[in-house]
Amino acid sequence: MAVAGPPLQDLPTFPTLPKKRMPAGRPREWYESHNRRLKAMRLAIALLNSGVYRPEQASNRKIRSTASRIGVHPPSNTTCRMVRSLIRTDHTEHTDLAARAARH
Repeated sequence: MAVAGPPLQDLPTFPTLPKKRMPAGRPREWYESHNRRLKAMRLAIALLNSGVYRPEQASNRKIRSTASRIGVHPPSNTTCRMVRSLIRTDHTEHTDLAARAARH
């Protein structure tokens, strides 16, 4: 079993895109789910950069400590589940690709 190396500390930083205003007139639930998805994506990226590549490695405690480290408010249980779903690996897809490559 391979063990992940130390997390990469000196990752390149890229300029962020200018923020756009949120569209007006949507229901409150839309804004809440949109912001939840943005937070989950930020956390998933931070976890991937720190060496967490599988959902079972991302406990709620690890996700919340990562949130604290990157300056994000602690996520709810729902957001933690969303983070794990974003870093999920679909093993069947990788198996199919490997089988196709072996045939050629």
